[in-house]
Amino acid sequence: MTQAISDIKAYMQQVGKQARDASRQLAAANTGDKNAALLIIYEQLKQAKDEILAANKIDMDKGRSNNLDAALLDRLALNESRFEAMLQGLKDVAALPDPIGEVTDMTYRPSGIQLGKMRVPLGVVGMIYESRPNVTLEAASLALKSGNAIILRGGSEAYESNQAIAKYILSGLKQAGLPEHGVQVLQTTDRAAVGELITLTEYVDVIVPRGGKGLIARISQDARVPVIKHLDGNCHTFIDSDADPEIAIKVSVNAKTHRYGTCNTMETLLVDQAIANELLPQIAEAIVAADDAMQLRLDAASKAILQDNAKLAGHLSDATDSDWDTEYLAPILAVKIIDGLDAAIDHINTHGSHHTDVIITNNYSKSQRFIREVDSASVMINASSRFADGFEYGLGAEIGISTDKIHARGPVGLNGLTSQKWIVYGHGEVRS
Repeated sequence: MTQAISDIKAYMQQVGKQARDASRQLAAANTGDKNAALLIIYEQLKQAKDEILAANKIDMDKGRSNNLDAALLDRLALNESRFEAMLQGLKDVAALPDPIGEVTDMTYRPSGIQLGKMRVPLGVVGMIYESRPNVTLEAASLALKSGNAIILRGGSEAYESNQAIAKYILSGLKQAGLPEHGVQVLQTTDRAAVGELITLTEYVDVIVPRGGKGLIARISQDARVPVIKHLDGNCHTFIDSDADPEIAIKVSVNAKTHRYGTCNTMETLLVDQAIANELLPQIAEAIVAADDAMQLRLDAASKAILQDNAKLAGHLSDATDSDWDTEYLAPILAVKIIDGLDAAIDHINTHGSHHTDVIITNNYSKSQRFIREVDSASVMINASSRFADGFEYGLGAEIGISTDKIHARGPVGLNGLTSQKWIVYGHGEVRS
């Protein structure tokens, strides 16, 4: 059950001050102590698997009774495989090089001074997220390894799961001798806590919202603390005229049907008109065969090719202008025939969310133009957009995926939670 807190403002001020105090201790912690804490947390969570899955079942049952949509339920669910992946991500973070204290770009100046840059923590991270209880552990592990304190406010739909995971994070910090307030999972689901968190400029250095477009838009509009964000994941796969048909089919099916409730799922399929008559039916049939609930929303050109295909009966409808700008998070795919590479790049840059976009081609020149000119955080050649993920990128985990250009872009791992400061070594030099 959520904790009743009568004075949210005072509670959040206390949380913020505790986080700021803890951040100073964590910034000075050595790599061994941070890794030891992560591995203690790993062992404790491993032993508590049944307890955490039971807490998640409470959340799932409540979510179904509250008629949460399928995408939210999918993101909320923890099963055996997801639990193991969550723990593996924790171990991976522990194994990563510690970025804190790394010195780069050392150089001598004519004055005699030597200067460079040192990587340092951001300080206090505030994170607001929906569903996805695994994010509680991912965010906590990344913050801890990068020497940051973190304040986590999960959604009410995942309250029991988040609190169960938080219990063992706190225990691990204590056992490792690190400040217990280095990771704080808010004990209230009162929405007023979000309003307080995003305006705690005295204590919080950056806000990371992770959830639906409405949540992120609200945070971006109201926050007084800097925000690392992406609004949605309207991802494209472009099948070029020089595509390998087998790769085109395999990647398209995976990008759309692997999971629906993720921001790196393909939402629009673009097919070069030069090969559309031959290849589009094969791709469409494969996608529908992978999920009989799939709905294809077609432009006029793709409708002309597919409308008489018996295997697709009941799966086709006309696309509207809004479909090109929509993140469905559902078994719905917009399909458009496009007049070559230039038109594909223009469509993606106009309608996409600058998250992840893919070209399927064996033409090197076209692939290089695509990755140079498509303005997205991740741009891929002959690979599924589902790879746009911190775990798959070797970051161990991610605190989110940013479509901003400042301060971080794409999956945000350890380095994305750091900044740099200039350091100068002198020998008594004075400026003349």
